[in-house]
Amino acid sequence: MFQWRRTALLACSMLVASGMLAQEPGRERRREAAPPSPAESQAGAAETKPPAKPEEKILQAPEGPVVTHHQITVEGKTLKFTATAGTLPIRNADGETEAHIFFIAYTLDNPPEGSKRPLMFSFNGGPGSASVWLHLGAIGPRRVKLLPEGGMPKPPFELEDNPYTWLAQTDLAFIDPVGTGYSRPEKKELGKKFWGVNGDIESVGEFIRLYLTRYDRWNSPLFLVGESYGTTRAAGLSGYLVNQGIALDGIVLVSTVLNFETLEFTRGNDLPYVLYLPSYTSTAWFHKKLSAELQQQGLEKTLDEARRWAGTDYSAALAKGDALPAEVRRDVVEHFARYTGLSPQYIENANLRVEAGEFRKELLRNDKRTVGRLDSRFEGIDVSGVSERPDYDPSEAAIRPPFTSAFNNYVRTELGYKADLPYYVLGGGVHGWEWGSAASGFPDVSPSLRSAIVKNPYMHIFVASGHFDLATPFFATEYTLDHLGLDPELRARISTGEYDAGHMMYINNESLSKLHHDVAGFLEGALR
Repeated sequence: MFQWRRTALLACSMLVASGMLAQEPGRERRREAAPPSPAESQAGAAETKPPAKPEEKILQAPEGPVVTHHQITVEGKTLKFTATAGTLPIRNADGETEAHIFFIAYTLDNPPEGSKRPLMFSFNGGPGSASVWLHLGAIGPRRVKLLPEGGMPKPPFELEDNPYTWLAQTDLAFIDPVGTGYSRPEKKELGKKFWGVNGDIESVGEFIRLYLTRYDRWNSPLFLVGESYGTTRAAGLSGYLVNQGIALDGIVLVSTVLNFETLEFTRGNDLPYVLYLPSYTSTAWFHKKLSAELQQQGLEKTLDEARRWAGTDYSAALAKGDALPAEVRRDVVEHFARYTGLSPQYIENANLRVEAGEFRKELLRNDKRTVGRLDSRFEGIDVSGVSERPDYDPSEAAIRPPFTSAFNNYVRTELGYKADLPYYVLGGGVHGWEWGSAASGFPDVSPSLRSAIVKNPYMHIFVASGHFDLATPFFATEYTLDHLGLDPELRARISTGEYDAGHMMYINNESLSKLHHDVAGFLEGALR
């Protein structure tokens, strides 16, 4: 049993994140004054700014970017690189600064001659998550040191050189969208402008435009990598940027959600029940809850069976609703139990429809354990063994402290960016999210991705999915890609990779190595 199965009882809510109100490089930023009292207004004192509150005086960040120089050894070669940590202003059409977006960029000092150095922009999801996960988990030159399977080591936590950094192939710029990390709206009331599907895409798109301008990278091959909601952002950006005259060479999507209809367990929407089932199968297989036959034949063959059944018989049965014949219903219950490890009675009581949270609680109920959402290999312990859903996500509980602690130390010591404001890793700064099309259906950015593919004949896409991801299941990703409406020639630009880990497949050392190999091949092909 992995050490991380003894996860402490910790309730980690997936809050949306907030960042820090950093200053524009080379420019002193004015703080918004507290509003005057009615008495002051009547006395004509509204023009007088009150002194800053004590807590406001320490909410400071460096005025300009902080530049440091480093080197690491990757596959026997020394990579010397420059790290730049700072903010860029996001301005409206009238030139007024409305937010500052924090970034950390790594550029190779002496790139190989004879080719243009690529540049990749990276971000995570949430919405409300900082870029720390991809940054210190998979892509950057330094990596959080975890247990080999991805569990939490004993604190204090450490960083180590990342032998799988993507810096060997491309320069990297990690972006914290407004309300995450150290990024803040200029005024509190401006936050809602950025906290929505469209506002988020537009602000990150403006950051990319400004970064290309300030750092003279307009002529570089350009890539995006996003994880989770970051894939939603990346897909939306691909269509937005091409309409702004910025064509991408490629996009990497890690743990993908483009069409939220594939994930939302709402009454009348049976699609998620179908698309989650193979992930239930892989989870039950990992925890040895399937029949001896399925356990022994291996995960790959078992998943092939589960995929076929879910996409045919199970899907057709749910579509019949109450008109499903009794004999067919019994067959569905039998197969559902076969591929999930759940009892037939539980499946019958659930009306053949088991949500992800319910599955996470039920699979190991007799063992008084739950399984993780981000990574269903992880086990948790709830207060009550009879509740309907888990108290917390043991997989998030295992990784959040190491990433939070390691980043805060890294940015201040190795990168020299000393800010007193908290760096919001996941939660605290995004207050409400405007989902746009959710009012009339489900948010869906797949048309934007399709538009970018059609308009840009050179853009390639790589999609990475984890078998033990109960947040963005791999079968839902396959379904979305198969419904983009692309002809075979365009569909051939999309390649995929699957990994025996969860949402953040890179926390597992074997999956990290495979992901690096797959992406290196993808980048090489996209740059030909």
